[in-house]
Amino acid sequence: MDQKPQTYANHVRIQPAFHYFLVPVLILNLIYSLVLLIRHPNPNAVWMLIMAVALLIMAFLVRINPLKVQDRLIRLEERLRLSALLSEPLRSRIPELRESQLVALRFASDEEVPALVEETLKNHLEAKEIKQRIKHWRPDHWRV
Repeated sequence: MDQKPQTYANHVRIQPAFHYFLVPVLILNLIYSLVLLIRHPNPNAVWMLIMAVALLIMAFLVRINPLKVQDRLIRLEERLRLSALLSEPLRSRIPELRESQLVALRFASDEEVPALVEETLKNHLEAKEIKQRIKHWRPDHWRV
């Protein structure tokens, strides 16, 4: 598989089956159930609306929960990586980094990590700001 170099501009991953099929179908199902309930109120229409909401919530949980597990693994990986790359006193400040900051730092090359961590801690950078400051992008093609 031929992949373009990953950058801030193209690092967001879209899963076509989820984003372009499943979610639109479930939203249409919710709208249809709501219209049906309004036009023909009865217990079956109420139940269809409840199920439509449940399916939509389930779809998002099925997507979000694995991402949270990946974030936990990335956090662990980055703490290990930072422990190896940073010198004192930055190494002792690793616990001050928030999960979102650690997840964003995974894209930074080993060479630029120390300066970026120092700037992140000093200026309380958000994940988006960290990613925008990265000059040598370290791709993560495994994230789903």
